[in-house]
Amino acid sequence: MSIRGGVAAATGTEALTTELPVGRSTGWWGMVMFVATEATLFACLLGSYFYLRFQYGGPWPPGGITKPELLVPLVMTAVLLPSSLPMVWAERGIRKGQRWRLRSGLAATLVLGVTFLALQAEEYAGKLREFTMTTNAYGSLFYLITGFHGLHVLVGLTMIGWLLAASLRGGSFGAHRHDRVRNAAIYWHFVDLVWAAILFTVYLSPRL
Repeated sequence: MSIRGGVAAATGTEALTTELPVGRSTGWWGMVMFVATEATLFACLLGSYFYLRFQYGGPWPPGGITKPELLVPLVMTAVLLPSSLPMVWAERGIRKGQRWRLRSGLAATLVLGVTFLALQAEEYAGKLREFTMTTNAYGSLFYLITGFHGLHVLVGLTMIGWLLAASLRGGSFGAHRHDRVRNAAIYWHFVDLVWAAILFTVYLSPRL
């Protein structure tokens, strides 16, 4: 093979689209750092919740607010936590070049995430009749923690929806091009884990 032919083979379209990067990609590190930052913010919020609760010393929630009902939050948990499974299935599928698994897994995750937000909106409709963010410190923290998490769910759904739309348009996803799917999966698993912490802190701990 001539020098010119070797250069053409190394820089051609096929070589550029199949070459694997060495080590972790910049996008992976960026997502990990972002998740670590957001995890710190949630840790501060949940820590503030417990600090105020124990500083208050009286019945919790204060101000005559009833303890959180568990039915809707438990249904929300049953919807959100299993949504990581189709996301894992989608990611592993595209690693094998199976785009149909990517599409079906993303679609299932999207449906479960939207269902979670719909249930949260239903919960807020009832809670707002009892207390708001300005009622007291408990109200401020309740809506701040759950609303901040809901915003993260919305961001995750936006990422998943974009990936699904791109895959349906024939986007360049494949066995060697799946970094965007992996990064979205990392974010989504983080969102699920945070909800488990919120469930214990906001909904279960007042009953302990």
